Formats: sequence, C-alpha cells, structure tokens
Amino acid sequence: MHPAGFLRISAVSTATCVANPQRNRIAIDQALVSFQSSDIVLLPELCLSGYTCGELFLQDSLLDACRVSLVQLAKRIDQQLVVVGLPLAVRGRLYNVAAVLSGGCVLGLVPKTHLPNYSEFYEARWFHSGAEADFDTVAFDGLGQIPFGTDLLFQCAKATVGIEICEDLWVPIPPSSRQAIAGANVLLNLSASNETIAKANYRKQLVSMQSGKCIGAYAYASAGPSESTTDLVFGAHCMIAENGSLLAESKRIGTGLDINTQSSNSPLVSFATADIDLGRLDRDRRAFQTMHQTADHSRLDYRFVPFELLVNPGSLCRWIDPHPFVPASKDQLHERCAEIFEIQCAALAKRVGLLPENTPLSIGVSGGLDSTLALMVAVEMCKKMGWPSTRIVGMTMPGFGTTKQSKSNAIELMDHLEVTSQTIDIRDNCFETFRSLQHAPFGICLEGLNAQSLQSRLEKLPNDQRNDLVFENVQARMRTMLLMNRGFVLGTGDMSEQALGWSTYNADHMSMYNVNGSIPKTLVKFLIRYVADHLAKDSVGKILIDIVQTPISPELLPLSADQNVLQSTEDTIGPYELHDFFLFHLVRGGATPSKILMLAQHAVFDRAYSPDQIRDTLKVFLKRFFASQYKRSCVPDGPKVGSVSLSPRGDWRMPSDADAEAWIADL
Repeated sequence: MHPAGFLRISAVSTATCVANPQRNRIAIDQALVSFQSSDIVLLPELCLSGYTCGELFLQDSLLDACRVSLVQLAKRIDQQLVVVGLPLAVRGRLYNVAAVLSGGCVLGLVPKTHLPNYSEFYEARWFHSGAEADFDTVAFDGLGQIPFGTDLLFQCAKATVGIEICEDLWVPIPPSSRQAIAGANVLLNLSASNETIAKANYRKQLVSMQSGKCIGAYAYASAGPSESTTDLVFGAHCMIAENGSLLAESKRIGTGLDINTQSSNSPLVSFATADIDLGRLDRDRRAFQTMHQTADHSRLDYRFVPFELLVNPGSLCRWIDPHPFVPASKDQLHERCAEIFEIQCAALAKRVGLLPENTPLSIGVSGGLDSTLALMVAVEMCKKMGWPSTRIVGMTMPGFGTTKQSKSNAIELMDHLEVTSQTIDIRDNCFETFRSLQHAPFGICLEGLNAQSLQSRLEKLPNDQRNDLVFENVQARMRTMLLMNRGFVLGTGDMSEQALGWSTYNADHMSMYNVNGSIPKTLVKFLIRYVADHLAKDSVGKILIDIVQTPISPELLPLSADQNVLQSTEDTIGPYELHDFFLFHLVRGGATPSKILMLAQHAVFDRAYSPDQIRDTLKVFLKRFFASQYKRSCVPDGPKVGSVSLSPRGDWRMPSDADAEAWIADL
C-alpha cells in the first residue's frame, strides 16, 4: 500500500483448464508473478475448477482436488490479498465460494448468496446459497478452522474488504451494499459472466454505479474464453471503479481480446490494475452521511478478519488529472460547457424575473475573461426570455492600468451584442479620492498634478516600486460604486478568485448576483470558447477568442511607458492550473497538503513545473485560502454548477479566523 493511502488492486482473468484444479492453480501461480506490486489480486468465480463443470461439481475427485490446490496456493501468498473461487462441499451441501488468501493461509471463505437459475444459468442445480449456512467455520487439513459465511469482512490499516460473487451484484440489494454500510470500502466481485450482445455495457454500468452508491472501490474479474464454449462464451471482462468512475478496464471478447492466449501456454488472459484513493473515499463517506442512515442495523453484524499489507512507496498506477475541472474528452467538454452555460442562464433568469420590469442589469465589462462570460450569460438569458438586450447596461471603466486592447475588446463586444454601453474613465474620480485620503500613490506627491499627469509619472516607475494596495483598491471600489448606483449588478468573479481572495473586499467581491461564483478559472476559458464556437456570431467570436488569449491581469497597476501590462496575476500568485488543482483536491478530495503535493508531482500539466515551484505555489494557495475566508463568508448569491463550491450557504462553511498552521506543517 502506498504511504499516501493508495491501494493497488488487480482484477485478473487467467487461463482455465475445465475440471483440472492443479493446472488452474499453476496458471494462477504463474500469473501472480506479474502482480507482485498489487496489494489485492482478484480472480474469477470458480477459477480453480472452472465455472462450466456442470454435473462434475458433484464429483469428489473435482472437489478434493480443489481443496488440495487451494492449500498449495495459499501457502505461497505472503503479504498480499489474493481472492480465488472454488466449489466447496460442507456438511452435505455444495457452495460456490470465494477464498481469501494472505500470510500463507486461508483467511476466510465467503459463499455466494444469490444463485441464478434462469436462461443459461443452472447454479441452484448444484449449489446452495450461503445465506442458508448454519455454521461459521470450515475445517481444512493443515489449516485448521477457517471462518466461513456471508458476514465476513477483511480488514487492514486503511482498507476493509467485502466480497460478493457474480449474481450478487445483479439483485436489487447486493450484499456489497450492506458490506459498505458496515465499513467495507473495497468491494470485490468474482464472476463468470458470459458475453451476449450489449451485456458488457450493462455490466459496466452496474460496476460503476455500485461503486458510486457504496462510495467505495469495486473490482470485478470474470472468466474468459478458455472456459467451456459448449453453449456460452465468457469474455474475460475485468474492471475497477471508484466512487462512480471507471478507473481501469481490460479488453474482453468483443473488444479485441487476443484469443490466442488459449494456445500459447500463457497463464494470463486479461487484467485491469488501478490504485484506489482510500483517503478520498474515507473523506467522502464522512461528508455524505446518508449512506449510514439505515434502519436495518440487525443485518450489519459482521465478523472482521485482519490481514497485513506491505508499504510500497513506488509510483502510482493511476492517471492524475491535471485539470480536474475540465473534461479531457472534447465531446464531454462540449457537453459540460453547454450544461453549465444553461444553468447560468436559467439561474439568472429566475433572479432577474423577480425584479421590477425593465430594471437595468448592470455589469462591468473589462475585456477580461470573467466579465466576458458573465456578459454572454446575460445576453443569452435575455434572448431566451424575450427581453431586449438593451436592458443590459455594460460599463467599461478604464483606469490607470487599462490597456488599449482590453478597452477596445470591451467596447467592440458590447457594440456587437447590442447592449446598452457606457464608458466612464475613473481616473479623475480616483485622483480626487487619493487627495481626499491624503494618499500619495507610490510616494508621488499629488500637489500640482491631475489624473493625466499622474498617469505619466506612474508609467516611469521602476518595476520594483509598483506596489500600492490603496491605489488598486480605490480603483476597484470606484468601479463597484458606479455599477451599484446604475442598477442591479451582475457579479463576475470566479471560484478560483474566491479561493485565493483575489478580489477587493466590497468591490469586485460584491454584487447582487454572481453567475460565475462556482466556476474555476481553468474552465472559464473553455466556456468562452464554447460560446464563441456555438452561440456567437463570427464578429463576436473573434473578439471572444482574442479575450481568451489575453494574459490574465486585474489591470490595476500602472502600465509601462510603451503601454504594456506589467501586472500579471499568475506571475504574482502562481499559475491558475496549479491553484485549481490544489483547490479540487483540498475541497473535493479532502487531501492533506503533502498528498496534494505528491499528486501534483505525478500529474502532467500544460507547463513543466519544478518540485520547488509546485511546493511554493501550494504554500501560497494554503495561506491565501485560509486568510480569505472572510471574503467568502459574505459573497452574493449564485448557482452551484459543479461538485465543488465555496458558497458559505452551501458546500463550504469555515470560520474566518481559522489557522493554517497544521496544513502548512504537513506540507
């Protein structure tokens, strides 16, 4: 097990020699050599005997050989959990069981509960349900009394393993559901599911859905084409899912599985391997408490069997998404953007619909990403509601740091969208505010100057002297004051800015409604591209693409002498793709800073970052995240659109004076 709480599971389908347990044991033994780094190895249902033995299941020769092969196999398993299937006769009854092997012995035997006896299945002809067993141990030569029953869970430091067999998953209330409520976070299914048209897709949905319903990991290993094909073909379908997401899937019959493995003496037919994030599962179970609200506690009395795993600090066998808020697939990204944009429009329509008729909807349009997205939402909302776009009052308010490019983009965009537009140069008002406050921006005495001459002086400042918070805040608050006095203010700030506190309190931090409040910065760009490609006219689309390609800046500090921006947000606080990565894993995954750092070092970002750069940026994120809660505690209303939100009325309640020391120490 990885020190950061990752458990490696391999679901493996091996070659089967029907009714030959010794050869099947050898095949399993050989296959296990390839999975020595796995903490848990799951094999198919009845893999020691073969699933298709039919009446041979009643023969002592087969049953005795299975027992012998199981003991031989168990003695070779050290600090690893290996689960195999076999038929087991006890007290005159035959059971389809999963044997759990570790530490050189058989830890327990879990019988199948639900026996299919329809269509091509005849299991009730030979087997009994484990739910009917009236004993709780089975004697094995050389191994003593072994725990037996459907009430067994297997537990190590961080993993609790529950086991069910094939059909158990297909019933309305699978055993794994109760196992999960009892504490199992890793669920294993030994299966022999034959392939028929479209069955694999349903099987995949079952596995993914059960992992999500149980807030756990679910591994599934099925028998392959080396089973008897007298009437059926088995596909060797292996899968591993975690909390609703399929992490790994093998090839199977129907998707190009190499059937030559049957004749090449290879013990391995197919497999799927993935590292399970036990820490995140644990956090989600604490957060989503409804799974524990069961009235039937009498059916949750389980016996826990301990086992041990080795600590393995090696590399992860898991794709770490560098952009967890942005789908990697183009089709999924398009679908995600369309859904979010419609949520934003619907939310704004409801809020504006309650205002007095023709109330102006004012929005500050800077030519930047966030205000552009909010403006496009407002325009589309008016279109859908049949309101004139002139109801939107777009105000661009250039200050001391505004570039010609952002100003022209803002004005041209409003003109093409046919909204009511207004340009107010705020420099004169800000200059008078500086004088009223007796503030000398950057140490410059205002005596004998005006706003224009101050601008000229500011452009000559050395780069290392461009730091004046009052100078920035006065401009931001001046813009908000003008907007608030114009009408109903539509906010523009995004979730990444909320996380970092990258806003001026009671300025761009405040509005009457904010449609961007739960959208991270890394997704804003794609939303604007979506609008440009699918909803905007060509003339508008060109402006939108130019805005997307413009470096991110609040444009509150003075321009250079050649009128270029010297204030880059990402140069100041670090790249947004890192901050959004940190935000997701801290808030959604509940990960510790040291774990977030490890995950970030495994992820492949758009840019290459050194370990020190990642660590330093994470430290900035943590300090700003804790220090900025007072801003998040009083943000305006706005719709939640994803699984992460920082709204104090919804997902994120946190004291404004919380101390980050424990998090910094962990990092």
